[in-house]
Amino acid sequence: MLTTSAIYPAEITDYTADGMGIAHVEGCAVFIPNAIFGEQYRIRIVHAGKNKAIGKIEEILVRSPHRIIRDCPWAKVCGGCDFRHMDYVEEQRLKAQRVRDTLTRLGGWTPEKLPLHGAESTQGYRNKALFPVAMVHGKAEAGFFRARTHTLIPISECLLQNDPANRARQAVVEYLRQYRVSVYDEVAHTGLVRHIYVRTAEVTGEVMVCLIVNGKKLPREKELCQMLRESVPGLKSVLLGVNEKKGNSVMGDEFRTLWGADAIEDVLCGLRFRLSPRSFYQVNHAQAQVLYEKAARLAALTSEDTVLDLYCGTGTITLHLARQAKEAIGVELVEAAIEDAKKNALRNGIENARFFCADAGQAAARLLDEGVRPDVVVVDPPRKGLAPDVVQTIAQMGPKRVVYVSCDVATLARDIARFRELGYAPKEAECVDLFPRCAHVESIVCLTHD
Repeated sequence: MLTTSAIYPAEITDYTADGMGIAHVEGCAVFIPNAIFGEQYRIRIVHAGKNKAIGKIEEILVRSPHRIIRDCPWAKVCGGCDFRHMDYVEEQRLKAQRVRDTLTRLGGWTPEKLPLHGAESTQGYRNKALFPVAMVHGKAEAGFFRARTHTLIPISECLLQNDPANRARQAVVEYLRQYRVSVYDEVAHTGLVRHIYVRTAEVTGEVMVCLIVNGKKLPREKELCQMLRESVPGLKSVLLGVNEKKGNSVMGDEFRTLWGADAIEDVLCGLRFRLSPRSFYQVNHAQAQVLYEKAARLAALTSEDTVLDLYCGTGTITLHLARQAKEAIGVELVEAAIEDAKKNALRNGIENARFFCADAGQAAARLLDEGVRPDVVVVDPPRKGLAPDVVQTIAQMGPKRVVYVSCDVATLARDIARFRELGYAPKEAECVDLFPRCAHVESIVCLTHD
């Protein structure tokens, strides 16, 4: 067992799922942040367990050619970016390798090819920003939480966010300070403003700003709207989101329009989409289009096919696939998202798509009872993946192909193993990097019946 605070030599031989470097020291796995494969260090042990430990770089003895100077002053303390210490070439390599290794280890399948489609831009790509608000040294501040804490790190600009988001954050902070508006205290459950939520439409340029508050109203609402209108180009909507629940949950269920429209509109894959505050929409517009095109290629639909899209959100993938299919069916648990999906179908003149609100497992069972036998099933579940009964019901439907879009390769690999037990084998996989400089990566796998 290693000793806390002691210094040891170490070499990075692998990465964790969240991008930390892994070294093996005296038979113990040591996880080291800000590390790069192949580098050698003198490390200090900051936490020692029986079989694993956390280390900190004290000195770099052998430096990787992929190490770069961080271009963000908050990168080491903010919980947002994971890879600002390495170039994008190494980041893409480690992401592809992590997906391959996980599919092999947990899914029992190693794809012959695993292309990773990197982003053209690694800066300013996020169309959604969520800034927590807190008092820091007696002043209202907005920024991001320190990694694995709820300690706020104030920032003046985030390099992942676009210009409207950064402008909106600054305008709201000025409003809070000027009018002495209280901010939320998580422990005491007092104060008003909890989060600043900004959503931007890449193609139309429309911007939505929503303040999530512990209450029903704000002081000086007209002044807030005026400050935002003067500061944020493209501002289309200012909303108040009510969240009076204790704890650290972000979004509530009630929204009120303070100024402008109650939603914004964007164009994705040639289709127009209405985006309300709770609408699911990929945060990287350019890479979302790549992701959906890859999913459509793997679906390989014909004009005679029926496609079922589980976890359809506002219908982005469903409507994209509907243009190639005889019928497209979208299912989503969030009722507001389904309402948006129906409006999006009408907005785009797509008549061969239908949507209904239900749990994925219940919806699949309902369609099975109705005799619906989709030719292709597409799933894009949350990070926890598919429940066993959903996998079972999909297999009972007997589709020719299952296209699985995943933001968590571990649960994807687990579900691939479940599908294999039911006669569906993975045939092809691709990765699309929607989150440059961050540890997450999207994966797509096509499974067919043996």
